[in-house]
Amino acid sequence: MADLGRIGLRTVRYSGAGLTLAADVGGAAGAPPILFMHGGGQTRHSWKRAAYRAVERGYHAISIDLRGHGESDWAQDGYRLDDYVADARALAMEVGPPVAIVGASLGGLTGLILAGEEGASLVRALVLVDVAPRIEMEGASQIQRFMSSAPDGFATLDEAADAVSAYLPHRPRPASTDGLRKNLRLGEDGRYRWHWDPAMMNMGSKIDPEHQRAQLNAAARNLAIPTLLVRGAISKVVSQESVVEFRALVPHAEYVNVEGADHMIAGDQNDAFSDAVFDFLDRHRPA
Repeated sequence: MADLGRIGLRTVRYSGAGLTLAADVGGAAGAPPILFMHGGGQTRHSWKRAAYRAVERGYHAISIDLRGHGESDWAQDGYRLDDYVADARALAMEVGPPVAIVGASLGGLTGLILAGEEGASLVRALVLVDVAPRIEMEGASQIQRFMSSAPDGFATLDEAADAVSAYLPHRPRPASTDGLRKNLRLGEDGRYRWHWDPAMMNMGSKIDPEHQRAQLNAAARNLAIPTLLVRGAISKVVSQESVVEFRALVPHAEYVNVEGADHMIAGDQNDAFSDAVFDFLDRHRPA
């Protein structure tokens, strides 16, 4: 494999649906584009190794900060799933459709609706990373509790790293906190806070669960493009029942279960995750 550190990514600003999105971009502009969309509470840096690998394999990689995350604009009127879909639609049109989408959790739901609504004219392939129309409430609640657990932030990066380790006990604690720094912002009070808008925690109050489930199921039924569902084998968010229901909605979908991985598969088992994703994308690469 090439030296990933030598594969440069540059930061680019895109116009979303009424606000500006930050993205890391690499590879030739004329190469097949892959749009990477992270999960709620993460940033574009979650896809750094995947984006490097995409560039190495001859793709045009675009890894964005979703609205309210990282260096993208924060919304002034709250957060709704349809707004994320509108951002992704605008970005896909700008980078040159059709795009392949690799989306985790919130990013995956966004990609699912976009692909289901727009079809192959805009999205040529879809990878859902530990997300499906059926979400298990135990796992979703666990994520929400973690995201709400430090409203006043952290005094040091080590304190933040301890919180992550307690949340992800199956993952060894990194020896260095440098990788964590990009997921935090340093406030004027000298405390570190997660790099996302706290107003996102009110997103659930704006959701009609039955309407959203119906919207996601309808999008899944409409999928006529190559589709891959990647599940973490120890995930509490996507269960085996979630998988069965999804494959009934999308009979042509491929499925991979990554052993030893929880909800954040790319961080838990990056090599196995990347092998599965790029095997799929390479097989469905446009001529």
